[in-house]
Amino acid sequence: MTSKSRKQNNNLAGLDFSKMTEETLKSMFARILNSGIHGISFSAYLEGQAPGTQISKEQITARMQILQPYVKWVRSFSCTDGNELIPEVAREHGLKTLVGAWLGDDAEKNEQEILGVIEVAKAGLADIVAVGNEVLLRGDLGEAEIVDCLQRVRGAVPNIPVGYVDAYYEFAAHPVVADACDVILANCYPFWEGYPLEHSLVYLKSMYQVAANAGKGKKVIVAETGWPNIGSPDRAAVPSFENALRYFINAYTWAGEEGVEVFYFSSFDEAWKVDAEGDVGAYWGLWDKDGHPKYS
Repeated sequence: MTSKSRKQNNNLAGLDFSKMTEETLKSMFARILNSGIHGISFSAYLEGQAPGTQISKEQITARMQILQPYVKWVRSFSCTDGNELIPEVAREHGLKTLVGAWLGDDAEKNEQEILGVIEVAKAGLADIVAVGNEVLLRGDLGEAEIVDCLQRVRGAVPNIPVGYVDAYYEFAAHPVVADACDVILANCYPFWEGYPLEHSLVYLKSMYQVAANAGKGKKVIVAETGWPNIGSPDRAAVPSFENALRYFINAYTWAGEEGVEVFYFSSFDEAWKVDAEGDVGAYWGLWDKDGHPKYS
């Protein structure tokens, strides 16, 4: 075992935060963010808005200007209701794009999303295309329908990597879907599986490995991971200011050491998410709902 391997093996749980003050954590967070993280999940929704709201290029641009100094990629989730403008604005700010088409149980809406993402990709505004997000997890479509959508988009834009986003374990449970992807886009949330902060990095690594095994050598990108700073605990997973800082620092330290591409969730707090996720749903952003930094 090399000295590097020993160091990594002794550091499975991440950094020792026991003697770090809040100011030290904030300084470490700022150093990582200011150096530029790989990517972030982008939302343009303002207070009172939610999916289905028509969003403007102006508000997308205002939000993109906040993120631009700190990220290399942005991930969008939809290509309708103005979200199709996000990749264009990202390009204008020198950023790469993981462009999503939102799929659900509405066939007409799905068709609009697929046509929209194909149009965006054909315009040269997508570096990677994500066809669907957690569709299997929600039970909105079956694996055959998802594969059909993947193949349709790939046929329209054959020179762009096309993948599907879901919880890491869905790729192991649905190998047909994993096989249909050019890239595995795995959502990995130790928080939502109730793991305490002190064990979260070990579990994040194991989640990544499950997705990697399902991918059979394909590139794996962590399409979402994060930790909320406010809200009700999920079993042993406790939202707090310090826990959110610690998770971010651990995740990106590991990502830097191992060369893993991670899209953090999320850019801005989103009040509308409380309907599906409870009080904790509103507090995943690195910036608050008004665009102010939460951890600096």
